[in-house]
Amino acid sequence: MLPYKNLILINTDTTEPLYRQIAVQLIALIQEGKLLPGTLLPSTRTLAFDLQLHRKTITAAYDVLVSEDWVDNLPRKGYVVSSDLPLIKPRSYKKNKISAFAHKGVISFEPLDTILNPVFPLDKSRIMIDDGFPDVSLLPVTTIAKQFKKALDNVTYKAILRHGMWENSNLSVALSTFLKQTRGLDIGVENIFITRGAQMAIYIAASLIIKPGDKVIVSDPSYFIADLVFERLGAELIRVPVDSEGMCTQSIEEILQKNEVKMMYIIPHHHHPTTVTMSVERRQHMLKLIKAYDIAVIEDDYDYDFQFKYDPYLPLASGDHGGKIIYIGSLTKVLGTPFRLGYMVATTDFLDAARKLRRLIDIRGDAIIEEAAAGLINNGDLTRHIQRSNRLYAQRCDMASELISKELTDVVNFTKPTGGMALWLTFNPEFKLYDILKKAHKDGIVLSGTVYCTGKNAHLNSCRFGFASLNEKQLIEVIEVLKKASEK
Repeated sequence: MLPYKNLILINTDTTEPLYRQIAVQLIALIQEGKLLPGTLLPSTRTLAFDLQLHRKTITAAYDVLVSEDWVDNLPRKGYVVSSDLPLIKPRSYKKNKISAFAHKGVISFEPLDTILNPVFPLDKSRIMIDDGFPDVSLLPVTTIAKQFKKALDNVTYKAILRHGMWENSNLSVALSTFLKQTRGLDIGVENIFITRGAQMAIYIAASLIIKPGDKVIVSDPSYFIADLVFERLGAELIRVPVDSEGMCTQSIEEILQKNEVKMMYIIPHHHHPTTVTMSVERRQHMLKLIKAYDIAVIEDDYDYDFQFKYDPYLPLASGDHGGKIIYIGSLTKVLGTPFRLGYMVATTDFLDAARKLRRLIDIRGDAIIEEAAAGLINNGDLTRHIQRSNRLYAQRCDMASELISKELTDVVNFTKPTGGMALWLTFNPEFKLYDILKKAHKDGIVLSGTVYCTGKNAHLNSCRFGFASLNEKQLIEVIEVLKKASEK
């Protein structure tokens, strides 16, 4: 039997009920794979004795687990881990005056290309297929509203405004515990840095590492916005192919033997855009390379929380990497795009530099949203939301996969992912993705996510199909339109 006395830690300094603390920590043990489906939990009397609590407190905790489908209460046997887990317009002082901003101006600046530019306009779409975003209709609105109200409490609000950006904010404290429980990261609150989304974290980390002319290894294909950031900083990108086991680490080793590489950007879990998860063998090889070549690594783990198997691989950052990995994640993928919350996990000296750089563009941060998010984590509401969402997203993934396999079997190739919120669809060469999307657009279906059907990436003839935000009716309609659009 596991040493529950050491695994379940009771905090008597919080207002969170004891039974809820126990339930949340048991859920974390299940998610980590320490409590496997079919595992018999200790009796209420035994666990009460181990934790020095009243038996009714343990019973209440188990009741929560049963109600949320984490545990089954079997007659004459006891509590067993479930085999079907959820997881105004001012007046001008001059009449007839032409605005000063109507002129071309004389300021010299560098115009930038459009970064997020959908293949077809979004304005007339009935249904939009995104890149893989959460369904915001699933958010526990009432619970979130309570946390905002609590964060806006006069005393709390004044304290937040007075302190500005806290290096050890409540969200940093909550996240450090959450990440240890769910990702196995050996960290303290001093290793957490909150940002406005993962994209800010990527930009800040890369800006501290990359100098013009530095060589950076990325996957092929890769998360294109990150690539643009690295190129903007003057990096020379060296691309490594991705197959069914993730980035080819043998190719990476050959590159490292011949080049002085400054940094690697990797997405081992649900690789973007292909959704592939890196194999165990390649993860082990990658860690060896990181230590052997003393190379900085950004590990982008944008949607680790969404997985439909209950024995997920831990991030590379949870392994022995000697502080070389900067681990980046996001709460935006959990709570939706209105919540621009990301985080960076790294050594304290690196985070000290990151904070200094951030203050050049964002002094205070979004303290109220951060405070509300901390409350969601501490109360276990975030974990419960992830569990409910995972259950629904798994069903939508199954449905989307079945529909595509049935209706587009001669058109599309794909591998069903073990988690995440999108499919990576590769269209057969005779079916040009651009032409299909053009026809679908006329029927009101627009794909707004990552699409490779024009320009230098046209040869990929592929796209990300975000299923998580589409309900059953929408999935059926979208696949019908794509089938019709693919007919010659």
